[in-house]
Amino acid sequence: MSTEASKLSDNDLQQTLRLAFGGAWGVLICKMFNLEFGAFYCIYPVLILGLVPQLSATLVRQFFAQSAIISVEVAVLYGLFGHRPSVIIPIVFALFWWRFHLMAQGKLFFFGALGVVFLSIQLNFASYPETNIFHMVANNSMATILAALIAGLMFFLFPDKSPRAAKPKPEKNIYSIRHESLLGATVATLSFICFQSFDLHDSLSAQVATVLLLFPMHWNGSRFAGKKRAYGTVLGCTLGMMVMVLLYDHHDLLPLIGLMLFPVLMLCARWHMLENGVSGVGFAALTTQSILYGQYLQPNHDIVFDILYRFTSVSVAVLLTLFAIFVMHKLLNLSKWTRHA
Repeated sequence: MSTEASKLSDNDLQQTLRLAFGGAWGVLICKMFNLEFGAFYCIYPVLILGLVPQLSATLVRQFFAQSAIISVEVAVLYGLFGHRPSVIIPIVFALFWWRFHLMAQGKLFFFGALGVVFLSIQLNFASYPETNIFHMVANNSMATILAALIAGLMFFLFPDKSPRAAKPKPEKNIYSIRHESLLGATVATLSFICFQSFDLHDSLSAQVATVLLLFPMHWNGSRFAGKKRAYGTVLGCTLGMMVMVLLYDHHDLLPLIGLMLFPVLMLCARWHMLENGVSGVGFAALTTQSILYGQYLQPNHDIVFDILYRFTSVSVAVLLTLFAIFVMHKLLNLSKWTRHA
């Protein structure tokens, strides 16, 4: 774990509290009302509270905009070409390329990053015949509103204690931007093709993991992110299994679930902040908890099998994704027009 600082700053502690309480509220509301597509309601608050140290009107507008745009894209894509995968694949590549290009440029990184994750999740759900696209889009819209409300409440209850210094944006030449855009779009599209070619209906966690590995935008960053993603998955699965063992056959008692889930989220959120709030071990464990409890836990179904399956599927997905990133990195570096600086 990268923990240069031995303790959290006041602002880090506030963000830890925002993440733990916000993540817990997402799970509890989702389970209380038995909402469909639980992953939306549980992972969206974690993403916005984990990736955003300061909430602003601009970021909120980007959050709502990307949600609305993706809903339209997925509805139109599968409404017109759902039975034609050969047509869908180049369109999916273009959608991913646009978002990775925005991330590489830096100005709309938050918009692009959330768009990549949300698009990947919705493409996964929409690809199965039993999925009602209208219900999925409606739930995505409600989850976006709920996540924004939870985030706003958390920032109100646990505001920063002092102003944060702006993070410097790295300088990139046009060749590096091309490299990162093409690498991200190609690997994300390959992930999409893989998950459509095999019956991987319960591998949402693995697909999200493949996308999050692309956030560093280059091979040197992704190879370290892969190791942290694997460690975070082990941590999240271990903590989830411990909670299931303690719950025994009482996983249908929502107050008891909330009581045990909160300290787990608090631990993962603290780990995330000790890593300076970047996507590492802590954030991987947080997203693991969100997907496990949001998508798979039901009153008549625990998540023991899902935990074991997630650990296996994510491990395989991380290895294959790193291999694909390495190959694309080498191929793109063969040309000076796409060589990464």
